[in-house]
Amino acid sequence: MLINHERLKNFLIELIKIDSLSRKELDVALRLKREMEELGATVLIDNAGEKVGGNVGNLIAHFPGHRSPAAPLLLSAHMDTVVPGEGVVPILEGDILRTDGRTVLGGDDKSGVAIICEVMRVIKENRLTCSPIDVVFTICEEAGLMGAKCLDVGQLRARTGLVLDSDSVGYLFTQAPAANLMEFHVYGLEAHAGICPEKGINAIKVAADGIAKMQLGRIDDETTANIGVIEGGAAVNIVPNRVVLRAKARSHSLEKLDRQTEHMKHCLEEAAARHTIELDGKRYTARIEAKIERDYDRMDVPETAPIVKLVHAAAKNLNLEVKTHAYGGGCDANVLNQKGLVVANLGTGMREIHTVNEWLDLKDLYLSAQIVLEIIKLNATQNSLGVSRRG
Repeated sequence: MLINHERLKNFLIELIKIDSLSRKELDVALRLKREMEELGATVLIDNAGEKVGGNVGNLIAHFPGHRSPAAPLLLSAHMDTVVPGEGVVPILEGDILRTDGRTVLGGDDKSGVAIICEVMRVIKENRLTCSPIDVVFTICEEAGLMGAKCLDVGQLRARTGLVLDSDSVGYLFTQAPAANLMEFHVYGLEAHAGICPEKGINAIKVAADGIAKMQLGRIDDETTANIGVIEGGAAVNIVPNRVVLRAKARSHSLEKLDRQTEHMKHCLEEAAARHTIELDGKRYTARIEAKIERDYDRMDVPETAPIVKLVHAAAKNLNLEVKTHAYGGGCDANVLNQKGLVVANLGTGMREIHTVNEWLDLKDLYLSAQIVLEIIKLNATQNSLGVSRRG
């Protein structure tokens, strides 16, 4: 057992204690830069931070190969966490790591970050045979995969690899949905709420009317939809004339994604048409402006892809089984695959992510690290054409 459990646990806890909300990843990036350089990597930080309004860019670390002609491999995880994610107090109860209930834990995705660092440390300490390794720690994954979108993959040697950013250990996520971002501006008509409310059209009421007609949440086994942000109104004594809704729909089917997006837009348009008034012989009707854009495309890595075969073979070497599966959320792998790489998403053991109830079983963390190490060791036995040199 080469993975140092105590060191991995302690490093994860250290990372968890470093605040790193999206666009504020500088402190954790500097800690990881020092770690990568100590392990012998050539490290650079790109300009993604400037592009997204953050305080640091993606961290890219190049590790030279050691006694192996195998093709380079990519390992990636994201540095940022969701809110509430500042001042995290990790609590360890046996092998269960959780928070004090005020914040997320940040195992999404510092568990992936910590695993990569531990595996690279084991390789260095034991002078293990390995191919060249590219490590990428991205920013702003939680803000729309923005770090990955800004990443110049021309800076990478690897054309295939793994993102470590999902829950269940024992699963390799090879499929993930496409997603549409929606921003709806709902316009009404302002009026004094106490003196003449009948002269106004309440934009909040219009929005509520439309939302009430929508199918949201789990639509089917391939499709989900959510309205996550509502902003509007100026004061309680003013009939509000504008509300902004921000929403996202996801689906493994592009047809279903388009249908769900149009359904949400149509519900608001129909609601607006129902809210009209006449003032001084002029008719006023609520209206909707919609901004819809593709957030990211589907991930669909075939079973025959070398990285999938490599993961299955590594698991078999450890007398384990890793199943391929579809994932309900998006991750950096969606973007990296669209940029011409072949990348799957391996589980790290994080649970109840994006909630203050987030927790992680350290036994899962250690097992995931062992799998990643075996993947690197097995990849090193392949030549540059991806053919195993073992008999």
